Amino acid sequence: QVQLVESGGGSVQAGGSLRLSCAVSGSTAGSKYMGWFHQAPNKAREGVAAMNTISFSTYYSSSAKGRFSISHDIAKNTWDLQMYSLKPEDSGIYYCAAGRGTFAYSFNPDVYQYWGQGTQVTVSS
Repeated sequence: QVQLVESGGGSVQAGGSLRLSCAVSGSTAGSKYMGWFHQAPNKAREGVAAMNTISFSTYYSSSAKGRFSISHDIAKNTWDLQMYSLKPEDSGIYYCAAGRGTFAYSFNPDVYQYWGQGTQVTVSS
């Protein structure tokens, strides 16, 4: 049984930083992708960062590039998302997910099989 648990959300002012962590238990063998998704109120879930678990290459959405960084802590078996220069539009629920597919990475939620429960991020102006 694979379980993903996010932590690290909270409230910050615009320009601030947060570090989200995704603790993974169980085997995610076969999960080629680890990704972070953002869901703003009344909007669809969107990928912001992903890592290919074979090459450890990282990928970012245009809104996240230059501000967010995804990393893997092997010792803790966590997948972390460091967020800098946060903006009010970054507010919402952040989910980590594990998935697989044929491409180097994907931001398509449909190819992710395992999801955490989400952690709330609120950025005030």
